Amino acid sequence: MAELLTDDQVTAALTSLPSWQAQDAALVRTVELESFAQALQVVNRVAEIAENDNHHPDIDIRWRTLTFRCRTHSSGGITALDVSLAEEIDGVLDVFRGR
Repeated sequence: MAELLTDDQVTAALTSLPSWQAQDAALVRTVELESFAQALQVVNRVAEIAENDNHHPDIDIRWRTLTFRCRTHSSGGITALDVSLAEEIDGVLDVFRGR
């Protein structure tokens, strides 16, 4: 089982994840894409990464707005796996948003 991060460790991790926030024992990011189709492309790419990592975010899809929640359910909160996944999601979003 992955070890939970302390509050200080989560705060430190968030300095490199400025679009994320800690909320209800999860890392959370909401982003609006250009279209519903683009939002689904992002979800599909994140799904590929999650399957490869065997660590899956909760994803809420509302038209072209996505909310990602990274939480290690088996550990009951935020672990290094969630920080890594959040970084990978940021990378996907940067590609799709042309950064």
